[in-house]
Amino acid sequence: MTTPAGWTDELARTRLHFVTGKGGTGKTTLAASLGLALASHGRRVLLIEVEGRQGFAQVFDTEPLPYAEQRIAAAPGGGEVRALHIDVEAALLEYFEMFYNLGFAGRTLRRMGAIEFATTLAPGLRDVLLTGKIKECVGRTESDGRHTYDAVVVDAPPTGRVVKFLDVTKALTDLAKTGPIRAQAEGVVRLLHSGETAVHLVTLLEEMPVRETLDAVAELDGADLRPGAVLINRVRPPRLPARSVPAAADGRVDASRVRSGLASAGLELPESTLDGLVEETVEHAIRLAAEQRAREQLSESDLPTLELPDLNGGVDVAALYELAEALVEQGVR
Repeated sequence: MTTPAGWTDELARTRLHFVTGKGGTGKTTLAASLGLALASHGRRVLLIEVEGRQGFAQVFDTEPLPYAEQRIAAAPGGGEVRALHIDVEAALLEYFEMFYNLGFAGRTLRRMGAIEFATTLAPGLRDVLLTGKIKECVGRTESDGRHTYDAVVVDAPPTGRVVKFLDVTKALTDLAKTGPIRAQAEGVVRLLHSGETAVHLVTLLEEMPVRETLDAVAELDGADLRPGAVLINRVRPPRLPARSVPAAADGRVDASRVRSGLASAGLELPESTLDGLVEETVEHAIRLAAEQRAREQLSESDLPTLELPDLNGGVDVAALYELAEALVEQGVR
């Protein structure tokens, strides 16, 4: 089994972490766990979600999040994790009030349905609003000049949509040539294309997620956006020695040796049970061989790789801390 290359010094200097992945790979769970890991040793981290699914509320087993930053968890070492659910309509009203002093008019527009009309007329506006709020959280400072958050982690759209979401440069063509929102968007472009930002990709050791991950890496490179680490989720331990996998995957399992091994352990099993064990051994070896091919494919991306264990009991708050600990052990800081 290939030993994964863990978190790098370059990633340790990153302040804005987007987490993406094919649907069903566990990107929200790993975004939450990454936030907990980054908050270790007394740091403050903000988790942000942008898709309206209330995913963080579900994994942390809390009430639905409002459009406000609120404490959602404590981290080992005295750290703190806050969470924010960005509502597009609320973000647009915030822009009206901040940049145009149109708080009352904005509420009137909301009643008229003009906000939905505006985001439909200029589809890029939605992503500019979302990423603009993210930028504000990343850049915010306290009275002593220190950043409010040591790191910001975003549960980003899936791999198939993440580049479009982050490519604010293209979205700018839908907006006015001048004005506060455009100026804010240009600041977003600078942040997303800087060394402060990384896009991490969650995958499973399966053909489709691996293919989407590699396609997304190529798209990110093409858009001049920095891929971060590959987070391999739900990794199960091998039950066979590596040298035995090729033969077993081809169906070459010596049932007599299995029987002898069981007998030496004091187990006498019926023939039907023994046949079932041999069949399961072959299936396990086939899976291990496929996972090794997936690892070899992922290595082509030349990105840092971290592995997270498959948790048999499902994902609850305790599991988030377990996954965070696994990330810290692989260098996340």
